Amino acid sequence: MTQTTVTSRTTTTTTTSSGLRSLYLIRVAFSLIWVALIVTTSASLVSTDRPTVIAAVLLVVYPLWDVIATLLERRMAGSGSTDRFGTTNMAVGLATAAGMITAVFSTIGTTLLVFGVWALLSGAIQLVVAIRRRHTVGAQWPMIVSGGLSVLAGASFAAMSASATSSLSAVAGYSAFGAFWFLVSVAALSIRSRREKR
Repeated sequence: MTQTTVTSRTTTTTTTSSGLRSLYLIRVAFSLIWVALIVTTSASLVSTDRPTVIAAVLLVVYPLWDVIATLLERRMAGSGSTDRFGTTNMAVGLATAAGMITAVFSTIGTTLLVFGVWALLSGAIQLVVAIRRRHTVGAQWPMIVSGGLSVLAGASFAAMSASATSSLSAVAGYSAFGAFWFLVSVAALSIRSRREKR
């Protein structure tokens, strides 16, 4: 009976770890494509400019993608409605997308402020989730670092939103670093998975 429980728990953890690796790789691909599109369409824009149509769509889509990714992560973990942090993160993402729809008709500075508040809040949630998950899934240190950096970046975006020289290149950098930490997390989860199989 004990052996079955342990085996079941190990299988669940392995499945969750494998699912997270796949999801993180998808997030890496999404972020890199998003960064490329932002850089090629909005590199010359400054804080007082209005976002281009393509940039506006990308800025609204980014938090919505985070909501979808959180939903997929919840299904993998089988936590459903009991995952309060996931629910909070999705609510924050949806509120941000709604706020961004208004912000993109204003200026780059306004969109940076909205994006900054979202990055700060979602980073704080990611930090808490990663700390809680390190005992069940393990190899969460990249997500802990990424969450902490997101909090700092969000505060920085909010502060720079009033600067006349700020641009969307800062947001592109944020997404690129996010992709890097998701990739590091994939590597960390893979190493842990190999060790558990020995």
